[in-house]
Amino acid sequence: MVKKICVVGLGYIGLPTASLLAIKGFEVHGVDTNRHAVELINQGEVHIVEPDLDIMVKAAVQSGQLHVSEEPEEADVFILAVPTPFEENQKPDLSYVRQAAASVAPYLRPGNIVILESTSPVGTTEMVARSILDARTDLTVSSSPQQAARRIYVAHCPERVMPGQILRELVENDRIIGGIDIESTQRTVAFYKQFVSGKILETNAKTAEMAKLTENSFRDVNIAFANELSLICDQLDINVWELIRLANHHPRVNILQPGPGVGGHCIAVDPWFLVHAAPEQAKLIHTARIVNDYKPGYVVNKVAERAKRLKSPVIACLGLSFKANIDDLRESPALAIVEHLAKARIGDIYAVEPHIQLLPASLAAAGVQLLETVEAVRKADIVLLLVNHDAFSHMDRNLLQEKIVIDTRGFFSESPRERVGVH
Repeated sequence: MVKKICVVGLGYIGLPTASLLAIKGFEVHGVDTNRHAVELINQGEVHIVEPDLDIMVKAAVQSGQLHVSEEPEEADVFILAVPTPFEENQKPDLSYVRQAAASVAPYLRPGNIVILESTSPVGTTEMVARSILDARTDLTVSSSPQQAARRIYVAHCPERVMPGQILRELVENDRIIGGIDIESTQRTVAFYKQFVSGKILETNAKTAEMAKLTENSFRDVNIAFANELSLICDQLDINVWELIRLANHHPRVNILQPGPGVGGHCIAVDPWFLVHAAPEQAKLIHTARIVNDYKPGYVVNKVAERAKRLKSPVIACLGLSFKANIDDLRESPALAIVEHLAKARIGDIYAVEPHIQLLPASLAAAGVQLLETVEAVRKADIVLLLVNHDAFSHMDRNLLQEKIVIDTRGFFSESPRERVGVH
């Protein structure tokens, strides 16, 4: 019977998961190496932005069901929810996963379940099991009856949530669970059934890992198609937004919307795991990554072309996060574009991001100023829309008159704008 859960990594997945489980009645111990985050959470506060997360964390802490520290504790279930970025050469960086596995190894007891939720290259769950057994020779993952008294269970359950909807989707979304053996799968399934209302889909660890990479690579390839269309339309002087709207009237066509690139901790990263694992086979996936990674530089060049017309250009960049209505800047193409504009010293740069209070250090050091929407637009010669935040929809469109407007999201559909292939 699962009574206590230890969640390692209290970021965009770990903290919502820990607080949700605490609200569901489990005793939850959260772990993070960020001391400031630990202190905030223990006070019932949050260090990330997600709708209603602050309310849930406060309730979980005040109930006494959630407490956090920088070190793990003994538990029945250990959930590893740490980052899996890539290195400069797009090689997967599994150092956080290794550290998380090493941190929980001393606290494991026979019968415990270790669940990797981090999106990972194929084979990572088995690596976690091996690293634990290397540190704890008294434990085993053997299914033989003779080893039953010493065994632990290891499985992968990739997160499948969307920022802005995390608390709802943690419960409602279908979950894929794959263990390193059948019994690991079954025990992990039994645990998730206690709080997930969506379907629980059983498989093995490698297939579960591959499923998450496949989901995000599928989306990346389809976004690349839309982004490539926008480049073609720019060359042929066609409004890509109108084109896609018309094409999508076909009953079997559903083209996505182009943008300034692809960001976030999943879609911009996960396809590289497949490219790295099978470079000769993943040609289409690799090409999609190239197309989407090309787009931010394309936008920068278009802004630079417009800025040449002006003696002392002032550029208002609307949005820094990787998608609308969140504060998450990870792998954000919008942030990369503003960084490049600032480093190129094309003009004075104002950044508008309603979901943050302080600029990233890279922008502050480059002289970028963080302003409110109206002030930035009024001062600007060029308005560059990078993220379609709801907050921008309330802006008086008359402010855009006599401005050079470069709209990478098709947001100002009723306003004059430059046609730069990212309309």
